[in-house]
Amino acid sequence: MPLPRAVCGQRILGIDPGLAATGWAVIGPGIGKPAVIACGTIRTTPTDDQAARLVKIARGLRAAIAAHAPLVAAVEQALVARSARSALALGEARGVALLAAAEAGLEVHQYLPMHVKQAATGYGHADKGQVARAIVHLVAAAAATADSSHAADAVAVALCHLGHGGAPRGASGRRGGARAAWTAFAAGAGK
Repeated sequence: MPLPRAVCGQRILGIDPGLAATGWAVIGPGIGKPAVIACGTIRTTPTDDQAARLVKIARGLRAAIAAHAPLVAAVEQALVARSARSALALGEARGVALLAAAEAGLEVHQYLPMHVKQAATGYGHADKGQVARAIVHLVAAAAATADSSHAADAVAVALCHLGHGGAPRGASGRRGGARAAWTAFAAGAGK
């Protein structure tokens, strides 16, 4: 059975959306484990107009996509928010992230925060600090994620996609070929 396109040595863009800070990371094959190609955080100013903040997020993601040429995007889904207002703002930021990736022709997959944390730490309710510490052991060049917990979370989102064998969990919740997918990706198979 051929491996999904996302895991055959291709680059994956992970996105941790947020209106105040959107983390992004591009991972690719490395020696023995995936490598962080580039990552960063797109920060907006609360005093700016809402539309201007969304434009800044879109431009930042488009620039990252253009500079690093991923083929697949993995975006964290929103599950809960502190208030209706923050849920709406997060939804708008997610919408911009999905649009930027889709406009670039990327395959777009979405993952629940619990699955992202499970993929990175083995515990679906881990906090941001636990995710950041786990990333250091899972990828090469993890020091690049030090600019923010949002960038570390974006690395975790990309790894979650990789851990799912290049496809989100099905209705059964089971993953298919995750170990083979991870091994092939890390080895740069299919180049």
